[in-house]
Amino acid sequence: MSRQDGLQRIREALDDAARVLSAFTPGAVEHRVKEGDDPVTEADLAVNDVLLKRLARDGEGWLSEETVDDPSRLECERVWIVDPLDGTREFVAGIPEWCVSIALVENGRPVLGGILNPVTGQRVVGGDGLGVFLNDQPCHTRDLTSLEGTQILASRSECKRGEWERFESAPFGVRPMGSVAYKISLVAAGLADATWTLVPKHEWDVAAGVALVTAAGGAVWLPDGTEPQFNRPKPLLPGLLAAPASLMGPIREFLGQPAK
Repeated sequence: MSRQDGLQRIREALDDAARVLSAFTPGAVEHRVKEGDDPVTEADLAVNDVLLKRLARDGEGWLSEETVDDPSRLECERVWIVDPLDGTREFVAGIPEWCVSIALVENGRPVLGGILNPVTGQRVVGGDGLGVFLNDQPCHTRDLTSLEGTQILASRSECKRGEWERFESAPFGVRPMGSVAYKISLVAAGLADATWTLVPKHEWDVAAGVALVTAAGGAVWLPDGTEPQFNRPKPLLPGLLAAPASLMGPIREFLGQPAK
């Protein structure tokens, strides 16, 4: 499978997901609480089913928030890592900050990504060597070298817990928002300055965003200054920082994190 073929498969899968989601009304969807106190809806499960059918092929691994993990993925060179509906809390509440997130990982590195927010109509797709496109128009991360006057997208949940109060006197503004996948896609598309998490995130939360940001000229680091690796036995990352490459140094210095 070529990268172009893989990206076309992502586009078609996002089309399928959009059709499935059109049958649901955000803010008027029943949900249940699963392990970890996270909500899940019939929309999550329906999108998961259609993505699995559209994306997975023989010899390719599969990792999804809504599928029981199959350890055989660890033996695969190519693995699809998806979150059928990232930001389910916002979806249930009717807040337009949720998305479908799809990534193709090769040898532990996200090389293709696609993120769709059906409510806002924003679709960000792209990958290594192919560039990134917002609604079919080329895009890239912003050209920034200073934190002064920037706006950082923060987790709404983290803000509610008071975890971002430490940044009240920072030289940047903080905008709470749901769905980490959606936030990272906005950075990749040049619609936001940067984002980072203060708590661990699963691979399916961020894999597509990582592929998009790096393909759009940005950089992604873990809190220890290393680049994230994917398709690991325990798919949980300690946190993530996504920003234009030119802004990564000032952010890491401000946060007191080690240099790469």
